[in-house]
Amino acid sequence: MRVPGAAIVLLMLVSAASAAAAEPEALARARTLYNAGTYDAAIDAAAAARSEPMFSDAAALVFARAHLERYRSNSNPIDLATARDTLAAIRPDALSSRDQIDLLIGLGQTLYLGDAFGAAAELFDTALGRESMLSFRDRRRLLDWWATAVDREAQTRAPDRRAPLFARLADRMNEELVIEPGSPVANYWLVAAARGEGDLERAWDAAVAAWVRATLAPETAVTLRADVDRLVVQALILERARARPAREQAEATASLRAEWELVKQNWK
Repeated sequence: MRVPGAAIVLLMLVSAASAAAAEPEALARARTLYNAGTYDAAIDAAAAARSEPMFSDAAALVFARAHLERYRSNSNPIDLATARDTLAAIRPDALSSRDQIDLLIGLGQTLYLGDAFGAAAELFDTALGRESMLSFRDRRRLLDWWATAVDREAQTRAPDRRAPLFARLADRMNEELVIEPGSPVANYWLVAAARGEGDLERAWDAAVAAWVRATLAPETAVTLRADVDRLVVQALILERARARPAREQAEATASLRAEWELVKQNWK
């Protein structure tokens, strides 16, 4: 059901290095390497930092998250299993408050990558409950992880059992839009959720609104519009046209395409 796009690509959260002055050099280096996307080196540095008893759990967290990222690129089940086993052994009370959030996120990502989408969504939701400790950018990414997990869980269910999940998704995104009208995550997922519920008219209205609201967040406007355009052109137009009698579908498709192009033309 979901149309892939840059605004909704699955990304690991960037962990802030906490207690920097007290951390051993190997752990600080592991965090830096992780944030730079150098995961093999981050794993090596984190493995060395795990020898420091006071920081072994924090180092294990970086070690596990780097394995998760490496799994996303190579699909090696050993990386996923290593991440899962390492995360399960971490003592939460040995972590900083910020690292505790990353532990929740890492556990959620491990479940997600193991296709346990509903359980992953619950973990992400728990982490979102501590949003005051997340940066604006990290919170957006975590919200997208949660929405993606809910969507993927819905796809595993029979069509007649998907509506409650999409309703939950729509309700959350409506709340987000009150807080941040230009949110690329909330704007996209509101369209997708309405479509998932089978309310194609509302999905269309949400798509038009998302196109207009995109300019409220200029740094993500181009990406959001590309994602919404793809969803409208590849799914909504065709599905709305198919709701018409067969003899009218070709004309309806052309009409809807013209209507959408006019929206884009009027709201450049």
